[in-house]
Amino acid sequence: MILPLGFIQNIGPTQLLLVLLIVLLLFGSSKLPDLARSLGRSLGEFKKGREEGEKLANEKVKEIVDDLKKEEPEKVEGPKA
Repeated sequence: MILPLGFIQNIGPTQLLLVLLIVLLLFGSSKLPDLARSLGRSLGEFKKGREEGEKLANEKVKEIVDDLKKEEPEKVEGPKA
């Protein structure tokens, strides 16, 4: 089974366990809950900001489309005979 993790492509379970073991050795078991909590909060803030940005972009697109619909096209006269 291969897990796609954002910018890390094709990471398998063995590699994932190795990375988690290295993180455990670097930070120690006492700091891991704090590290995971701050990572979760950061991801939540990122998600909220992304959703807010998408909402603003959609509002601007809707505003532009509405403005274009309000403008009347120029009247084109047919050929004069």
